[in-house]
Amino acid sequence: MKKLVSEFKEFAMRGNVMDMAVGVVIGAAFGKIVSSLVADIITPVLSLVIGRINLTALAVTIPAAMGSPKPIIITYGNFLQTVLDFIAVAFSIFLVIKASNRLKRKKEETPPAAPEISREEALLTEIRDLLKKKN
Repeated sequence: MKKLVSEFKEFAMRGNVMDMAVGVVIGAAFGKIVSSLVADIITPVLSLVIGRINLTALAVTIPAAMGSPKPIIITYGNFLQTVLDFIAVAFSIFLVIKASNRLKRKKEETPPAAPEISREEALLTEIRDLLKKKN
């Protein structure tokens, strides 16, 4: 049992697991931001286009079936809202990854600065150049 606990402790304290935990927390916060973006900005603009104020209110009511007192309500608006949230999250993540890749490429493309040469090397280079001119 002690071996199992120590193995679990080693696993849990690895850098990758800690990075993943931070990513999950940040992802949850980012999800709230995107949900707010969709609910507070995109949905109102979309409602102007489609003439509805709230997508989640869209539903189809099917009359009660054999002896059931309640009608069946299919809330397809919730589904549409969830799809819209997904598209917004996926597009936001795409933009973040695209920007990250662009920055990474710029760093890779930047050639390293030429190393500074010592005073002795500079003098030797001058002497070499002078000797080439004489010949």
